[in-house]
Amino acid sequence: MSNTKAALKAAKAALDGHNYEAAAKEAQKVLEVDQNNYHANVFLGLACDKQDKNDEAERVYNVAAAIKPNDPLVWQGLITLYEKQAGKKIDQYGSAALRLAECMMAVDDKERCLTVVDKYVGFAKQHGTRSQYKHALEMMLPTSSLYDYLEGRFPKPDYTYTKVVEITEAEEKERINKEIGERRTRLGAKIGQVTTEVKREVLDGSNLEYLYACIIDWTSDDDLRRLYEEKILQRAYDTLAVLPSKQKEAKRAQVIKLADGLVILKHPFALAWMITLEWKDTEVIDTYDAGLLREYTELFPEDGLSKVLKAYLSSEISPFPQPPKQSTVDSEEDEMTMMTAEDRLLLMTEGVEESSRSVLSQRLMAEYYTYLDEYASAVDSAKKAREQISLETQVSGLGFQDNLDAMNLILATALIHYQSPRNHPEARSLFENILERKTVNTSALIGLGLILEEEDDYEGATNSLARALKQCADVKVKAEYAWCKAMTGDYDTSLKELEACLPELEKIDVKTKSLRAQTLYRIGMCIWHLDPSKGARKDRAGAYARFLASLQANLNYAPSYTILGIYYADYAKDKKRSRKCFQKAFELSSSEVKAAERLARAFADQREWDLVEVVAQRVVDSGKIRPPPGSKRKGISWPFAALGGCQLNNQEYPKSIVSFQSALRISPDDYQCWVGLGEGYHSSGRYIAATKAFEQAQKLESSTDNIQAEDTWFSKYMLANVRRELGDFEDATQGYEDVLSMRPTELGVTIALLQTHVESAWRSIELGYFGQAADSAVKAVAVAGVVVKGRPDAFNLWKALGDACAIFSWMQAYLHRFPIEEVRSVLESDKAIEMFEQMSNIDKVDSSVLDQLCLTKGTPITLKQCVHAAIFAHKRLVHTCVHDIHAQAVAWYNLGWTEYRAHVVLGKASIASPRNNGSVYLRTSVRCFKRAIELEAGNSEFWNALAVVTTQLNPKVSQHAFVRSLHLNDKSARVWTNLGTLYLLQHDNQLANDTFTRAQSADPEYTHAWLGQGILALLLGEVKESRSLFAHAFEIADASTIVTKRLYASSAFDQLLAQVSSSGTTDVLQPLFALHQLKSQTTTDYVYEHLQALFGERIGASDEAIESLSAVCARVEEEYESSESPLSLARFAQAKADLARAYLAAQDFDAAVENAETALDLSADLDSNSQAFNTRHKYRLSAHLTAGLAYHYTGLMDKAITMFRAALEETEGNPDVVCILSQVLWAKGRTEEREVAREQLFNCVEKHPGHAGAITLLGVIAMLDDDRDTIEAVTADLHDLRTRTDLDEQYQLRIGRLLAALAVLHPSEETRESAIIGEATTAVMLAPSQPHGWGQLSELTDDVFPTEMVLLTALGSVPPKGTLDAEALAQAFAESSRPADAQRAILMAPWVAAGWEGLLD
Repeated sequence: MSNTKAALKAAKAALDGHNYEAAAKEAQKVLEVDQNNYHANVFLGLACDKQDKNDEAERVYNVAAAIKPNDPLVWQGLITLYEKQAGKKIDQYGSAALRLAECMMAVDDKERCLTVVDKYVGFAKQHGTRSQYKHALEMMLPTSSLYDYLEGRFPKPDYTYTKVVEITEAEEKERINKEIGERRTRLGAKIGQVTTEVKREVLDGSNLEYLYACIIDWTSDDDLRRLYEEKILQRAYDTLAVLPSKQKEAKRAQVIKLADGLVILKHPFALAWMITLEWKDTEVIDTYDAGLLREYTELFPEDGLSKVLKAYLSSEISPFPQPPKQSTVDSEEDEMTMMTAEDRLLLMTEGVEESSRSVLSQRLMAEYYTYLDEYASAVDSAKKAREQISLETQVSGLGFQDNLDAMNLILATALIHYQSPRNHPEARSLFENILERKTVNTSALIGLGLILEEEDDYEGATNSLARALKQCADVKVKAEYAWCKAMTGDYDTSLKELEACLPELEKIDVKTKSLRAQTLYRIGMCIWHLDPSKGARKDRAGAYARFLASLQANLNYAPSYTILGIYYADYAKDKKRSRKCFQKAFELSSSEVKAAERLARAFADQREWDLVEVVAQRVVDSGKIRPPPGSKRKGISWPFAALGGCQLNNQEYPKSIVSFQSALRISPDDYQCWVGLGEGYHSSGRYIAATKAFEQAQKLESSTDNIQAEDTWFSKYMLANVRRELGDFEDATQGYEDVLSMRPTELGVTIALLQTHVESAWRSIELGYFGQAADSAVKAVAVAGVVVKGRPDAFNLWKALGDACAIFSWMQAYLHRFPIEEVRSVLESDKAIEMFEQMSNIDKVDSSVLDQLCLTKGTPITLKQCVHAAIFAHKRLVHTCVHDIHAQAVAWYNLGWTEYRAHVVLGKASIASPRNNGSVYLRTSVRCFKRAIELEAGNSEFWNALAVVTTQLNPKVSQHAFVRSLHLNDKSARVWTNLGTLYLLQHDNQLANDTFTRAQSADPEYTHAWLGQGILALLLGEVKESRSLFAHAFEIADASTIVTKRLYASSAFDQLLAQVSSSGTTDVLQPLFALHQLKSQTTTDYVYEHLQALFGERIGASDEAIESLSAVCARVEEEYESSESPLSLARFAQAKADLARAYLAAQDFDAAVENAETALDLSADLDSNSQAFNTRHKYRLSAHLTAGLAYHYTGLMDKAITMFRAALEETEGNPDVVCILSQVLWAKGRTEEREVAREQLFNCVEKHPGHAGAITLLGVIAMLDDDRDTIEAVTADLHDLRTRTDLDEQYQLRIGRLLAALAVLHPSEETRESAIIGEATTAVMLAPSQPHGWGQLSELTDDVFPTEMVLLTALGSVPPKGTLDAEALAQAFAESSRPADAQRAILMAPWVAAGWEGLLD
């Protein structure tokens, strides 16, 4: 024990000497002996503190505090330790300070106790957080254990509470903002939902309401108390807004209690008054406390709701009595009473704008708007009020059903009148919803009755109004009830009941005057219908007097004006007064549909279409013409029909379509509307829809009795127009003829028929139906003869006649069908010499030429006559439109193209100008186009035409004109192509290519752009590219383009000549068809007729080839006789050689020999220095071979051999000629000739080792001679030939059959059957996709597979995949054992016997 005391003294001495380490050691010695020694722990803690061992010091002090918790020494040590660490241990500091203060309180030392608390609060404020400072302040609150001891020395509780509240509010605000900022960045987070959740979490765990209540309880300052009463209400309201619906009840009761308290105290806190006023759920306004409403206006005079209440309480519809007048003259109540209706409405409008979230202000505003009959504004206010009720329901959790019903009643009542009857379904739904819960609601019953009355459901309206009359005795309801009876036909009862209502309508206010006028009008209508005789209705003391009395009661009552207008129009026969009445009625109300219809008809009769449109549009906008869904009332279609007609007249076609469609939805059987709809579709370019519309109209013609037959011609005429636009010219023509049978004097229909014939002719030319084109052109001329009698100055007459004449220049093979006499008759009608003298000084086509337009016996109609007739027609066209600048420009343009067409087809240079060498027609066309440009310089087509005709005359002018045309319209593919042609003619290939490419971009379907690029590729040596371009141009071109057919046919023939293998029929047919059409279009182009014969020869059309070549020979002979040029002679010789070959194919051997020898004689006369001499060897070879074969077939073998030898000499040993000669020599049969044939073939094979014909012939001869050595050599060569890919299928088949025959007759070590099968198998291996190998194999075996493969490979080898013809395909089908395949073989080639044999088997 003595050692412990000594150690404690030593530790104390060390501490006093600031030797803290020694003190710590001495204290440790004591603690080793006695761990619960209080002083040792204190000394050790102090020593550790001085050595900055804070954690150890704190631990030791806590041990000491646990030993003697009521000793202040250890708590002072801890406080000193915590103060040294600043803000690190403030919470522990607070606990130590509280214990030290309690120790001081235990010894009754108030000064030191207060010092400890003040020191701790100051330290927490300086070094701690807001939360720590708030905790320190709580030590001074009444809830602290020290408060009772230090009461009076601590600050007042309301002061401390205020500081705590301020800190808590700041903390909550910071936390809310922080949480919202973090959570709003989450995926799928919505700011509104996040804010609600965060506020709910924070407010639910907050004690601010308790703190507010404490301030209210402790403060003695009334202003501060009211302030925190506002805050606690606001806090409770905010909490209520974020709570879930199921948790709102308790909090809502608290909010209402707090709000009522503030209102009772008349404290001007807006939220409290808002809750009290806005949360009142009542169906009628008069349940509100008027004093409370007036107090609100006094407390918040500048608030929006206050302004609304001031105006409403002073209005006529206020259910509250006016307050007693004050003694002072300038009192506010007097000012409100003196307020005018306009000022009141202005004040309420201003108030609603300022309090847009107030349900009460919107409700009062809606009621006032309804009173003023401002139904649109009432609807808007009622809908806004309903939205605010929904928001208040979300906040408070209250249903507000009565408020909602009240607003629905106002809304539905306004919807009855607003845009009636469009909104009736919505209004009816609202009324019925209310009546489901409140079956005797008078307003709902009245509203429902009015809707049913408007929908013509008078029985339902009567029932509804009768139920309403049981609840009220309103005179308006009585009048409506009586009128519904009248509408059901009970005019007598209705008249009595309406007259009974008049005594109650003697008041002189605006509402009563309007109702009295309505009642008098309805009384007059009852009288009007009770006796519908003319005399009764004309009686001025009857219904007429009631109508006048109605207007005396209310001069602005529109229905009275309408019925008076009918009275004056139908009975008094005073059109002037009736029109005034109708105008007045319609001015007052757009719902007066009858008055509007009468007005529209009157305006239409006077052709005042603008006024008709105004009337119809106003009726449409009124909403009265469309019945609501489910209504019994019929719709009114005439306003839409009238509107559509006016829009058609104004060329507003899309709008007219919409109008007529709207009319037809109301009246589907309206004939005129279908016709108008079709016309609108037609004018908009929607021809299919127009066709359907007119067809529907024609269906109505037969099903409707009230349509007069003479009124149906227009629909037939318009349907014909539509079909003409669709290219259905046959039906269009028939339609026009049907109309003309009904109305033969309709000149417009006749002209339309004329244009249809012309358009049909052009379309037929485009399609290649030249016979149909000629028929249409002849019909057009006949119709023109009819038109010229009625209207010779018609623009379209001469344009169509000129086109009808020019059409024959596009199909010259049909010139014999040109009705020249009829054309001349039309041209000479109403003839004046000056008509045909236009430009006659240049083109020499004047009135004297007109006399040549006649049919001379024995002389065919010439192309020149047709073209001159077209020129005459267009000259008359120019003379006809001399007073119309635009039409005159078009006429000169058309004349210019006709002159240019004459230049192209006649091609004769007439009297030439010294400046150029163009024909007279070309120079005339230049003049015409210049004249057209002078009249209309902004037309791009005119500049393009001028550029085309000056292309060769003056390239610079042509380029300028093209550029000008493109400046006006740079998207024209035609102009770009023409410009490219100009560059091509000027040898500027790059620019030509660029412009052709631009043309293709502008219109990929424009043929000449591809032709131009093809010609350019041909000039640059790209033959393959040019050929594909010509083929593409031909595919997309119509049949009218001549140059396309020429270039395509030429390139196709060149391709056939370049092919190594034989071409298929499909490669020949398309160019042959093109040349056939070309022959119909131009009869003077014998070069392409010759080419047509060559194509025909390829497909075996020998007779046609003979006919064509005979015509070519005749023309070339005529040409040679006139010119005697070597080139003509060469052409004649070539034509004769080709004709000989055609005769040979037709087995006319004598003619073949004759023409072949003629060709040889003619070609022998050619000068060796001429250009034609170098090309003669081809047709001479053809002539020799043709003559040789002809002699061979006629049995003249020697002559045949002579011809073949001559051919062999001219070709210098051509292997093909050698093969033919060898065959003829062998056929002669003598040993000497056969030996010569062998020698020739051996020499040919030696010179041309790979020649398949020579090798196969040698093989055949060796097989016949049984020459095994030659057979072995030939067999080896044949096997080599089979592997070549350049041989066609015929050679492959021939080689395979020869090898098979050699294997049969001269087998090797194998058996004969194996050898044959081996050869067939080899053929299959070499060409598995070809049918010939499989065919040989199928003949040798009984297996089904080769037969199936024959059929499959044959189907894969037909065009366009291969060149297999119909006979070969039929043979493949016939080899199958199925009857269906035999039938297919017969279908493919009926002339092949194998198909019939297969079907028989």
